[in-house]
Amino acid sequence: MAIGGKTRLENNFEGKKVGLFSSNVIAVNPDREQYKELLGMDLGDESRADVYLGESKEGNTSLRVSFWLEEVKTKQKFNVTFFLENKEKTNKDNTKKQYINTLGSCSWSDDPNNLPDWFKKREYRVAFVGEEDLYNFMRTWLGKLDYKDADAVLDLEWKKLMKGDVKLIRSLIGGDLATEVVALATVKTVEKEGETKEYQAVYNKAFLPSFALKQFRVVDYNKPEEQAKLKTKKSSDLKPHERFVLNCIGDYGVKDFYKFCDLKEYDPADNLVASNEPISTDGADY
Repeated sequence: MAIGGKTRLENNFEGKKVGLFSSNVIAVNPDREQYKELLGMDLGDESRADVYLGESKEGNTSLRVSFWLEEVKTKQKFNVTFFLENKEKTNKDNTKKQYINTLGSCSWSDDPNNLPDWFKKREYRVAFVGEEDLYNFMRTWLGKLDYKDADAVLDLEWKKLMKGDVKLIRSLIGGDLATEVVALATVKTVEKEGETKEYQAVYNKAFLPSFALKQFRVVDYNKPEEQAKLKTKKSSDLKPHERFVLNCIGDYGVKDFYKFCDLKEYDPADNLVASNEPISTDGADY
């Protein structure tokens, strides 16, 4: 009888979670060594988790930007991913283009002359696919940057990104501009090989500063009546956490299972997509 082999690497990925959590960025597009040292994951020879550059269906260069977040209290690791494509962002009928300025703010217009004045105060250009979501995250993460300052700049240099160069983003980890980011942990349910499989995910279209988390302990935004109240508010009257909720529940919002609450263990019984339990016609789930 023999006992031997490499010591199993411990990690914090066991047990899916849902809810809101405050986190710090600890890695961006980690290589195999960083996967092992920072994340406690030993990638197999066939794994492509550390391959980030690729090609879209249309033949354009694409880049997966993978941020690893560490939850402040439990140190559990979560991955939030953004997909960029070297293709200008237009609407479905190609009548409008999306523009982005040097602060990472975006605006849509059929003609650059028709862009709002506040937007044109900064240099701008046509945005590429995926930039808006990435910059939304960056603006929250770099919360100590004075965006009102005339000299402020948030430009990740598109040409370098399309070569897989994320050194600039990595250099910001733990820097003077970095702050904690509140993200929403979700569970993605997919049908694969005749089975229902569930995966840990993080919503990548909306984030909040850490101070906003307390607002979800005061009001239960899972309740339809609270969501209905937000829909009646004028856009100018909405607070950041309220905009976040409306983003999540909107037509283009979260498609996975989630809860507006502090991070907690995922219970499949709560997820009608994943649950094998029949839906009762006289209960709260009907």
